[in-house]
Amino acid sequence: MQSVWRYPIEQPNFIQRRARLIQLKQRREGRERDVPRRKPSKAVFGKCPACGGVTPKSALVRSLYVCPACGYHHPIGAYLRLSLLLDSHSFRELDEKLTAANPLDFPGYEEKLRAARRSTGLAEALVTARGMIDGRSVVAAVLDSQFLMGSMGAAVGEKLTRAVEYAGRTRRPLIICSASGGARMQEGIVSLMQMAKTSAALARFSQAGGLYISILTHPTTGGVTASFASLGDYNLAEPGALIGFAGPRVIQQTIGQTLPEGFQRSEYLQEHGFLDQIVPRAQLRAALVRLLRLHGKEARAHGG
Repeated sequence: MQSVWRYPIEQPNFIQRRARLIQLKQRREGRERDVPRRKPSKAVFGKCPACGGVTPKSALVRSLYVCPACGYHHPIGAYLRLSLLLDSHSFRELDEKLTAANPLDFPGYEEKLRAARRSTGLAEALVTARGMIDGRSVVAAVLDSQFLMGSMGAAVGEKLTRAVEYAGRTRRPLIICSASGGARMQEGIVSLMQMAKTSAALARFSQAGGLYISILTHPTTGGVTASFASLGDYNLAEPGALIGFAGPRVIQQTIGQTLPEGFQRSEYLQEHGFLDQIVPRAQLRAALVRLLRLHGKEARAHGG
């Protein structure tokens, strides 16, 4: 069996490499500190999958990709998410070139990875970074559902574990934003092992007194829900997010019963004690600021 993950990834083409070198030079000189942005879509209108409404792309951008008609929260990319949460010019990406090999020699997997990297500009489904929120240093990790449905393989598990351990070493609060279909089937048992690996890292982080805020977005399912996404000191979610292990259709077919309305949506889960708070996207940064300030006051009160 070959190595489960490798570092660095394959070389990009000349234009990408030149752009990357310029960006790195700007960072070293202190002239570039914002979250990198993905090439904008050419679409003029966006259609809401919930209500079917059509919204001009410019209006959708202004609303942070929340449908103005029904409030549906469209999935957004990892870099956009980080740019909405972190203070301007504070973003520093961690382990950005860490990527998976093909540990089980799964047919077609390497081609899928290359296609996902071309279409998203990401090395993997998880982006980890250090930055600041309201002047408070944090470590943030964000899954991007546009990269193989945000699935968790060996590289995602390794990057997340490194981020947790870095937060522990530097005594920074940890914020993880999940959007995932679960374990990555092309990596089989290697993918499932990441559930225990990430959960164990978070247990050590918690035992050392670290603050972990988990944000669950649409959709968060499978092994991600069954591991790190559910282990926050505070578990927040966006409105209407699908959150669960198996999907509602699978559960309904298995138990042979009709499920309650809104089953596995964030509102239902908050009502049944799985979530602490549902926070609309436009209010999420403010909610994090409040929690970080509260935690800072508690730490000072206990001599931390």
